[in-house]
Amino acid sequence: MKTEQPPVEHVARASAERPGARTVVALMSLCAGTLQAMAAAMNLAVPSIARSALHPGPTALVWIVDAYLVAFACLLVPGGALADRFGRKGVLLTGLGLFAGGGLLAACAGNVPLLIAGRLVAGVGAALALPVTLGLLMLVVPRAGHPAAVATWTASLAVGGILGNVVGGVVLELLPWQGLFLVFGTAGALLLAVSARCAPRTARRAVPLDAPGSALLAAAVVALVDGLVEGRERGWTSAWVLGSFAAAAAIATVYVRVSLRREHPLLDPRVFALRPVRAGAVGVAVAFAGAFAMFYVNAQYLTLAHGYSLALAGLAIAPIAVAMTLASRSSGRLVGRWGAKRVVGLGFAGLVAGLGAFSFVGTGTPYALYVLCPALALAGVGLALPPLSGGIMAALPADRAGTGSGLNGAAREVGSAVGVAGMGTALGAHTVGAGTSAAALSAAMDSGFRVVAVVVAAAAVLVVRWTD
Repeated sequence: MKTEQPPVEHVARASAERPGARTVVALMSLCAGTLQAMAAAMNLAVPSIARSALHPGPTALVWIVDAYLVAFACLLVPGGALADRFGRKGVLLTGLGLFAGGGLLAACAGNVPLLIAGRLVAGVGAALALPVTLGLLMLVVPRAGHPAAVATWTASLAVGGILGNVVGGVVLELLPWQGLFLVFGTAGALLLAVSARCAPRTARRAVPLDAPGSALLAAAVVALVDGLVEGRERGWTSAWVLGSFAAAAAIATVYVRVSLRREHPLLDPRVFALRPVRAGAVGVAVAFAGAFAMFYVNAQYLTLAHGYSLALAGLAIAPIAVAMTLASRSSGRLVGRWGAKRVVGLGFAGLVAGLGAFSFVGTGTPYALYVLCPALALAGVGLALPPLSGGIMAALPADRAGTGSGLNGAAREVGSAVGVAGMGTALGAHTVGAGTSAAALSAAMDSGFRVVAVVVAAAAVLVVRWTD
């Protein structure tokens, strides 16, 4: 595997143009959190859209939600590669522009196809912008500040997911469903304006874009996510779902064979021989699978068992963001004292303990005890993610920061899809709006969280073993 460093004069020129590192960290973290918040908030809009004049069917509703996620997941690595090759600031601005435009298009949509199109455009924009946010930090912040910068960035993603529920709940209590897209479209436009002024330009990687590799990798991720999405509806042994998984495996195999023959592949498969890359990719996916299994049921549990409104349910999980942020900010210091392996292990222990505790939550569980479960789990994620994400970035050359960030993001989105699919299958028909009782939902949560906890624990053993 060849590693290339940018020419010295390019590095010097980029360094001379840098704004304050703290400004860049804050801006990129805000961008990342906003992109993630849109993915989380959308679930709350489903009942309103289902009752709207658009009259979407069940399949259309699934794609209204998942169009953003599918485009987001499958284009993250190509988006990062584009940023490495054509300039990070330009790709960032293009992505934020598409995100804002897609949101505003969805807000004005008068029919289902136009709404789905708006979601797709926004997802493409998110896939272009998100890899730049981490890649830019790694190039602008001095190496000694990398752990703290990565911790802030990773915390912004989880906090963005939590605040997406808060903002989404409040907006949907006050406005029709179009208001949600209007708010996020406006936020994207504001971030575009600020980034155009404050985001620095960095050196480019002067190699051709791997168009065949981009197409193959995107197709493999689409097939995988499609199988995870449809598995809840069609059944995991249906021909469609098994065919999707088989297609993902076949396309991935072709991608590996093609990439090994190319001089400048999109994502060289040989990077997974590096222990930090392997540990980081799998660890990020597993951590977000556990986190999103919880996010999937939080609002449903609080609305059914405690009678909360959507807005109050969103606000009720806001304290979890504090636990996540404090743990992330402590992670770098603990890594310096104990080493990455012990901190990652401690983080996954917290995640597994939180998931296991969630299986004992019932209809009579007081809120004060309930909130400790996701707080413990997310604190564990906050400890583990900075060294895992930082390990991926540190193992790759500086001129491939965008590709490394894209890999990090793709692992996160696939893990999120796995967590939602797994918990959705465990709950079955026990969801809000399906006429179920709080007791039935609680019984389904018990078994679901125990299974998720065992799977996360088993995968965590491998991740810790691979962590240096």
